[in-house]
Amino acid sequence: MTSLEKAAPPKDEEASDSYDPQVGESHPVKWYRSTFYNSLILGLCNLLAPGIWTAMNSLGGGGEEKPYLVNAANALTFCLMVVSCFMGSVVVRFIGIKWTLIIGTMGYAPYAAGLYTNNRFGDSWLVILGAALCGISAGIFWMAEGAIALSYPEPYNQGRFLGLWLSFRVGGQILGGAISLGINVNRSTEGSVSYTVYLIFIALQALGPFAGLLLNSPDWVQRKDGVPVRLRVNNSVGFEIKEMAKLFINRKFLLVVPFICQAVYTEAVMFSYEDLWLTVRARALGSFLGGIVALIAGNVLGAYLDSKSISLKTRTRCAFFFVVVWQGLCWIWATVNVTEFHKTNPVYDWVDPGFGKAFALFLFWVAGFQLNYMYLFFLVGNVAEDEEEIVRIAGLLRGVESASQAVSYGLSSLTIMAAVGDIYLNLVLWAIAIFPAWLIVKEVGTVFRDKKLEREARALQAPSDTE
Repeated sequence: MTSLEKAAPPKDEEASDSYDPQVGESHPVKWYRSTFYNSLILGLCNLLAPGIWTAMNSLGGGGEEKPYLVNAANALTFCLMVVSCFMGSVVVRFIGIKWTLIIGTMGYAPYAAGLYTNNRFGDSWLVILGAALCGISAGIFWMAEGAIALSYPEPYNQGRFLGLWLSFRVGGQILGGAISLGINVNRSTEGSVSYTVYLIFIALQALGPFAGLLLNSPDWVQRKDGVPVRLRVNNSVGFEIKEMAKLFINRKFLLVVPFICQAVYTEAVMFSYEDLWLTVRARALGSFLGGIVALIAGNVLGAYLDSKSISLKTRTRCAFFFVVVWQGLCWIWATVNVTEFHKTNPVYDWVDPGFGKAFALFLFWVAGFQLNYMYLFFLVGNVAEDEEEIVRIAGLLRGVESASQAVSYGLSSLTIMAAVGDIYLNLVLWAIAIFPAWLIVKEVGTVFRDKKLEREARALQAPSDTE
């Protein structure tokens, strides 16, 4: 815990003696200490770091002419993220969650710089170095932002907080797509995007650490329900590593692992698809419109998950089946498309016959990815026991994501896998993942009860470190 987090926060309102989850507006808060403010800052960090990263990759292969080098570099990034995600709770123990997030933003600009030098000068060494630096920092960033998103908001605002936070991630994709579309609007052929795009991306990602400074440390957050936020790790390094390992093999997490893997494996698949079968300006349009579609879908799901008129059990189950069916339809559609494309080898521009069939799939894919991604955070947030387990489960979730994406991007660096193999494989992964995940989903709201409300009640009853 850092000295900043030990400092006593201003106590404008005292917490009540009992916790009532239905009391939503009883505690006035300062706007710059509110959970809404912190969701905006967390979202801004997400936009400037992984959001711009996603913007580059949503152009297909990082905007390069062919996706293979960038896919290999991304595989390295995610391999290193597995390690840094797993060690995330150790980092939080020494420097606190806020500074963990700030340091996590620092490796993204070198990644963009690598793509710039490769695009303009043909150099590949900085692509690999930038990918390595991004992997080391991004893992702890992913863990930190996930833990913050699960811990800061009031229970009745959890889904909206997740939706707003992840909206900024696709906001980066929208911004990047708009910039690239404006610069490349006349490029109706295949190839790489203009190097000017990368200069803008580098400048934006360099602002990430400064945005992180605006985030409130947990002890300074003021919630409308009066419950203090306690997001810290006080145990030894050895204890944390042991607890992370124990949590990974616990059935409540282990059974969800295949569902996590199939969800995030999709990213490299859909971006390689876009790079291989669409022109430069069509890829830029895909990045722009895909972000808008994902933003709408994610926020609609977030509002549904917060619904007070529907039980937690019903919300969890209905959302699960909706996400599963959406993903399944996308994989069947993709299988039909790429089986044909692999034979005919087309490159579609928006004026070409058949463009709609190829392009619409990408939009549905991006929306499905956002829905699945958001649902995963909602699910694991409802099985974690306490604030320390929130940090651990966020790290494990992001570590498993990274491992799956490392494999996905690694295989996508092979021509046949990028063209058709990955889509067939992801369809199989989707089918395998459904039943194990259901075994946990059906226990949320029953066996697991409402874990977030239970954590809130304990937090309210526990003595504050600052008193």
